Amino acid sequence: MARAIILMADSLGIGAAPDAEKFGDVGANTFAHLLKAYADETGEHLALPNLTRLGLADACEAAGKEPCLVSDRQAPTGAWGYAKELSSGKDTPSGHWEMAGVPVLFDWGYFPNTQPCFPQEFVDELIARSGIPGILGNCYASGTTILEQLGEEHMKTGMPICYTSVDSVFQIAAHEESFGLEKLYQVCEIARALLDEMNIGRVIARPFLGSNRDDFARTGNRRDYSVLPPSPTLLDKLSQDGGEVISIGKIADIYAHQGITQKHKAPGLMNLLEKTSEVIASAPDHSLIFTNLVDFDEKYGHRRNAVGYATALKEFDDYLPTILNQLQSDDVLIITADHGCDPTAAGTDHTREYVPVLAYQPGMTNTPLGERASFADIGQTLAQWFNLPALEYGDGFKDELLANKKGNQ
Repeated sequence: MARAIILMADSLGIGAAPDAEKFGDVGANTFAHLLKAYADETGEHLALPNLTRLGLADACEAAGKEPCLVSDRQAPTGAWGYAKELSSGKDTPSGHWEMAGVPVLFDWGYFPNTQPCFPQEFVDELIARSGIPGILGNCYASGTTILEQLGEEHMKTGMPICYTSVDSVFQIAAHEESFGLEKLYQVCEIARALLDEMNIGRVIARPFLGSNRDDFARTGNRRDYSVLPPSPTLLDKLSQDGGEVISIGKIADIYAHQGITQKHKAPGLMNLLEKTSEVIASAPDHSLIFTNLVDFDEKYGHRRNAVGYATALKEFDDYLPTILNQLQSDDVLIITADHGCDPTAAGTDHTREYVPVLAYQPGMTNTPLGERASFADIGQTLAQWFNLPALEYGDGFKDELLANKKGNQ
């Protein structure tokens, strides 16, 4: 029986989607633009031999119609294509759920970009139920900037910092020591229950440490509280079939812990990759190992740090051979993204982009997959891979993968 590994390169978009104008994202291209920024800053092109061998540069140039300024570029030896999103938003849950066969075809609830932006009735009820003395923020904000602005006041008053963005999200930042991590989680759980009727997609706990605005830093104890997907996902179907669904990073949170049989947390890009390698070494047949590489989005995309993003991508590329060399003959590795977050775009929000669809099995030859009509094509392919009933959405490409494996030709 087969295994599958998904490496979700969070926010690695590869060109503006056909409906990008609707989102104000015309011209976005996370991958191509971070490469150009790196070249402009360093005078050198970024070397990504392993990702280009899997087809990333070819997929980006086909989707985004822009050159990819990479060095040590390799000819593809895997399956590569690019997918557009059916879901109505460009947020994290929509991208992940669609990839697992459940596109979000309804509109999330959003908060207005005003100050204050949260309904007073909700704020009053949150304070009453949680026992907190009040809230700070109550606005749209960058998660790092708002710590600098309000972190010290939070530590003095005990009032958590509450903020949002253009995504359907309510975020609560609090100091792990002076406020308490468990208390932060409890406040988030109360907020989650209150926000269900507003159809807010996620509540995120944003713990941090430090003594003053100059050294505040988020910790690895973030926790996402998502609403349930509207119907069973690939993860549910595989776990119900007796398979293992192994979450690494924030995957379990994004799927509201539904369909997950094992959970592993790990802070930072390299720890996530090393944990993935560790799990691959012991995962049984009929397993899906699903890793979210959140640093690309959280540390670099949202902070508009193109060179930092490029450097992290190089670290990912350097580590890839470790994972590729662990693959068994009937394993499949898929590298993709859930949206874009162009570090050269205005603002700090996600960008509506095509995402890469890179699939590899040991012994594969070059296999162009072209444009995919939905992220759900990935889920449908894995449903085929695990011999599960067909998902409602998606056009699988298992046959293409097997047809272009050496020995099957």
